[in-house]
Amino acid sequence: MGRPDEPQPALGKAIRQLREQRGTTQEALAFEAGVTTGTLSLIERGQSNPAWGTVKAIAAALGVDIGDLAQLAVAIDR
Repeated sequence: MGRPDEPQPALGKAIRQLREQRGTTQEALAFEAGVTTGTLSLIERGQSNPAWGTVKAIAAALGVDIGDLAQLAVAIDR
């Protein structure tokens, strides 16, 4: 992964992969996580570096442990 202040594309890819596996739209996931669709889109495209609370909310909305989300992101980043 890159510097902590830069967007992490692998995190966005992991979120998108899990969302698509669950057959959930960006709109539905964003609503459940309490973020805008635009924000979720930026995160999924690796153009935004979300706050810790946002990542926790997205993981919860996806029904996954934040550690599992992080592991998937690391695997994608390899």
